[in-house]
Amino acid sequence: MAEPMTGTDTQLNAQWARVRGRLRQEFGEATFRSWLKPLTLAGRRGADLRVSVPSRFMRDWVATHYADRLRMLWSSENPDIRSVEVIVDTTQEAANQPEPAIEEAIETVEAPESDSGAATLASPAIIRDSEPDGLDEWSGNLDPRLTFENFVVGKSNELAQAAAFRVAESDQVPFNPLFLYGGVGLGKTHLMHAIAWQIRRKKPEKRVIYLSAEKFMYQFIRALRNKNTMAFKERFRTVDVLMVDDVQFIIGKESTQEEFFHTFNALFDQNRQVVLSADKSPSDLQGLEERMRTRFGWGLVADIHPTTYELRLGILQTKAEQSKMQVPQKVLEFLAHRISSNVRELEGALTRIVVHASLIGQPITIETTQELLKDLLRANDRRVTIEEIQRRCAEHFNIKQADMQSPRRARQVARPRQVAMYLAKQLTTRSLPEIGRKFGGRDHTTVMHAVKKVEELCAADSAFLEDVELLKRMLEG
Repeated sequence: MAEPMTGTDTQLNAQWARVRGRLRQEFGEATFRSWLKPLTLAGRRGADLRVSVPSRFMRDWVATHYADRLRMLWSSENPDIRSVEVIVDTTQEAANQPEPAIEEAIETVEAPESDSGAATLASPAIIRDSEPDGLDEWSGNLDPRLTFENFVVGKSNELAQAAAFRVAESDQVPFNPLFLYGGVGLGKTHLMHAIAWQIRRKKPEKRVIYLSAEKFMYQFIRALRNKNTMAFKERFRTVDVLMVDDVQFIIGKESTQEEFFHTFNALFDQNRQVVLSADKSPSDLQGLEERMRTRFGWGLVADIHPTTYELRLGILQTKAEQSKMQVPQKVLEFLAHRISSNVRELEGALTRIVVHASLIGQPITIETTQELLKDLLRANDRRVTIEEIQRRCAEHFNIKQADMQSPRRARQVARPRQVAMYLAKQLTTRSLPEIGRKFGGRDHTTVMHAVKKVEELCAADSAFLEDVELLKRMLEG
């Protein structure tokens, strides 16, 4: 039995705080909040450390997916720690009632980042409706700001917006599925939310489920654990509209992909509407089963291009009016020129300068904007993407770019892929799971191994180090 923690063990508590901070940074906010935040330091005896969770389900999940990394982080913080054991805290009420704990873990994951096509200058509470008035109780949260009225239309997103509006307004299924794809922060999630809100207003009798592919997976896992898959199938295969966000997440998840395939077929055969979104078109989703790739392309595939200057300026003008603050036109033009990566960053930039002006009482000028946003502006001067890293590495090592996402493990393919993963970790702000998903849906531990391997090769082989440094300079240049 590990010795219980004492209030005087401040050093161990400080180390635990740093370990938690690194876990949050590496795995991202959503994963941390769902699976790692509930971890509690339970005790230590010599080189053995214990951390507790409130349920057996969470213990199994954490032990399977995060235990090795947890032990490595602890060892780096405190070399005396040799092992970390994840236990269930039987003193907590949740341990005796595992189902609510499972439900909480599943529900927490669903809180999505707003992939908004319009700026957000306030943060009202996200709403969740359990009444049968058009939104199924298994649906994810809907943001009341993400409606068609608040979506600014431009040339880069007009097809996607028109298709989404047709789906929401039509009494028949116009095209099935509607597949929306585009980069981060361009408006896919905004349009998904807008469809749900519009259907709820116009046709409240229709049952709608909107959720992320990750939430779909967790609900499926829960049904398997509880041995009630029939209830799961009944729920998802009888709705009028099923909307699944970030469908690329199911790549590599064989059981989830199989279940989703049959769910899609059942809804399609009943002429029920399916709406999907992803970061790439169906034909470019490496690792997706061919039968699913074919079905995803049956209906309308609508892409959302990177925003134009005119669209970015229009979004800023609309949101500046909503903020009730006087933002000079020159400042809006400056932001539209300098921040072109995605709408989400554009929204954040406008929010920062508006809030700063209201709190400090200084007028908004280009000079104050430059000073306040210098970190964001510097990052946008040269933003390296994982796709660009993959392309450069493929060219440098003379392989196909598709090999970066392929399951091939031959050394002539695996080594360039490891270098690309290493550079993605060095040159982007993406978390390890996000990087893994960009490389054919690989696990974050694969990315960690690649980074470690490349570091070892750089230390041992000067020619290899020169290769990596050359690629890094080309990407940063």
